[in-house]
Amino acid sequence: MQLDDTICYCFHVTKRKIVNHLKVHQPRRASQLSQCGGAGTGCGWCVAALKKYFAEFEERGTVSDDEMTPTQYAQERASYIRAGRGTPAAGAVPLPTNDPSA
Repeated sequence: MQLDDTICYCFHVTKRKIVNHLKVHQPRRASQLSQCGGAGTGCGWCVAALKKYFAEFEERGTVSDDEMTPTQYAQERASYIRAGRGTPAAGAVPLPTNDPSA
């Protein structure tokens, strides 16, 4: 995932916004990343990514590129939601229609 890729589909928060929030606001806990446009407070799918970015930034002062592509990330989110594990916020990016598990 690159900086301009969306991490929080519920509130349209990009990786760039999250990285900038980490640099500027220096949160003390991963949960404080929710102050970055509401990230992590919708369906919950992005919480694991937010925790990962927080830990990486705390340890190294930067975040790594993810091995997952944006398409894979969106498909995994769709599977997560279709499995009943989260409910997207109003106005969230719609689920992809080509999900192989659908």
